[in-house]
Amino acid sequence: MPHLVRERLFFGDINDAIAALTSTASTDGFTHLLSVVSSASISFITDSRPGGISIPTEDVSRVVAGEDGAPPVSAVPPGRLMRVVERAGVGLRVTRMALPLRDTEEENLLDHLEPCLDFIDEGRKVGNVLVHCFAGVSRSATVITAYLMRTEQKSLEEALESLKEVNESVCPNDGFLEQLKLFEEMGFKVDTSSPLYKRFRLKLLGQSYKIGEKIESYVFEDDPGLPGQPNSSTQNLPSKETQQTAYRCKKCRRVVAVQDNVVSHTPGEGESRFQWHNKRKGGHSYNKEQGCSSLFIEPLKWMTPVEDGALEGKLSCIHCGARLGYFNWSGIQCNCGSWITPAFQISKSKVDISTT
Repeated sequence: MPHLVRERLFFGDINDAIAALTSTASTDGFTHLLSVVSSASISFITDSRPGGISIPTEDVSRVVAGEDGAPPVSAVPPGRLMRVVERAGVGLRVTRMALPLRDTEEENLLDHLEPCLDFIDEGRKVGNVLVHCFAGVSRSATVITAYLMRTEQKSLEEALESLKEVNESVCPNDGFLEQLKLFEEMGFKVDTSSPLYKRFRLKLLGQSYKIGEKIESYVFEDDPGLPGQPNSSTQNLPSKETQQTAYRCKKCRRVVAVQDNVVSHTPGEGESRFQWHNKRKGGHSYNKEQGCSSLFIEPLKWMTPVEDGALEGKLSCIHCGARLGYFNWSGIQCNCGSWITPAFQISKSKVDISTT
């Protein structure tokens, strides 16, 4: 039986989903179904029963990363199916949204959270919503926990404790718990401009490199020194509200990075501790990095040795060839003691700082 979490909101397992999709009841059933399972295809559900079952469907929409209409999510490879929306079940009465996500610590659920939460909100306005995964323990519990965090402004600990009062067996895996913590610290939203998100994205890249996956060009941020790019040195000066720090090659003055590219870290506290602006509390980060001799930045499109797939190497100015720093997918230790993995390091002594 599905568990009632809040009014019109339930969560359960794949058997609860089958019951919702095969019910012939015309009232008091589920109008919306959120499936977070290994495959978005309805066949994943129908084939879970011996001999299979038949569930009619009708496609409404498909969202594929990198295609028109898909949000720009830099941590998701272009061409990857993000989600499917379809009408399903008896009389096609159920609106089903399905996300192809595995229950592993390395899985990126964070970039799928906001569409899930919006789907739940819309569903509760008109009927009953069931969120399910295979066992009703980890993936569905993660989404429900995030929903309680956003709608009720609860901390991760508070939201998870509230859910365990409904079903004490819920247990998001450790990777999902880390992502929920990031969601909390970003103010209950997925802010891709946040230094915290940038660290998450780099962690995913490091994991991909470690298992031998090719690092595709989509993961590299635009070169801020090229004409036509935001903060390019050839652009007209922006307003005071949009001005930010630029880092220029000391030899030729070409812009090699801007403040938005910098991934901040907490000095001396290792790779798991990073500094960010806590938007929920409205506080301000105290920047202790002034004593660090290096900047750590996102991978940028001018970093040709990185694109070529090398494990480590020099970072040189693409305009004049001057040595700027170093990169290493296995990590680099800052002089402050923090270990940054993966690391794209620019020596502060090799750049000038200006406002652009």
